[in-house]
Amino acid sequence: MGLAYLFARAADTIADTDLIGREQRLRYLQQFRAQFTTDDGQRRDLQAIQAALVPHQADSAERVLLQRLDECLTLYHEFDPGDRERIQWLMGVLPDGMTMDLTRFHGESAQDLTALQTLDELDRYIYYVAGCVGEFWTRMVCAHRPAMAPWDLKQMSAIGVRFGKGLQLTNIVKDIARDLHRGRCYVPEPLLREAGLTPADLLNRNSLPKFRPVLNQLIRLAVEHLDQGWMYTMAIPRLEVRQRLACMWPILLAGETLKRVAAAPDLLDPTVNVKAPRSVVYRVLALTIFTGACGYVGTAYWGRLRKQII
Repeated sequence: MGLAYLFARAADTIADTDLIGREQRLRYLQQFRAQFTTDDGQRRDLQAIQAALVPHQADSAERVLLQRLDECLTLYHEFDPGDRERIQWLMGVLPDGMTMDLTRFHGESAQDLTALQTLDELDRYIYYVAGCVGEFWTRMVCAHRPAMAPWDLKQMSAIGVRFGKGLQLTNIVKDIARDLHRGRCYVPEPLLREAGLTPADLLNRNSLPKFRPVLNQLIRLAVEHLDQGWMYTMAIPRLEVRQRLACMWPILLAGETLKRVAAAPDLLDPTVNVKAPRSVVYRVLALTIFTGACGYVGTAYWGRLRKQII
């Protein structure tokens, strides 16, 4: 899972290096994806990606990751066929979300603002960038944790998809102002039209009261997805404490974030970062760790939290 995460981060870095033209980034993304479907003979494409992108990385961690992708791929090829297949599947789906970003949104600033056209398009996007991760996670834990053997893989993968979608929708509503100023409106235009708004209207902070009904609709959808994520978490055997914690934490912190998004008076201000404060993060960690990821305690917390959100 750690290696798959590094591959996903590398793909994201390729897509986000805006000093490289969009067409080039799309080509590099496709070449990177091909690393998981071809043999080592395609490493020359990887070297071309590294040569083009490494000099443009201001973040030292991203620069080191790109420089060491050869080592990551060597380790990937040493995995057993089942794990390689699961990572190959993920890297065949996840970059589709990055491709959507590069092809659907044509600019990098508010002057080139573009919006998604339908709720189905939004749903497809959040599947590509996060829902598929829930499916991948489920496949991996079922393959490696004997306690998960009784799970119905198909059913739990579908619930895992909902889990991932809820987390991504939380990110979208939390970061809406910053995305707008990057030329990206993930709120579908039909929803905005129903409220008498255009994507450009959201650049005006005073549009927030008019936007609230749309925002609340997206928040409710995120909570519905996260409810499925909580069902997923409670299906994990009680003694699998680390797995339970790994699922509890993002759901509870997403809930704390959604609570603040719903009440934020300055959500459309790109300089404001709406998120749960560190004290709340520590409280969630302490409550769940010291109770051994107790389902009763966690469910009570989530129940109270969701009532404060919607």
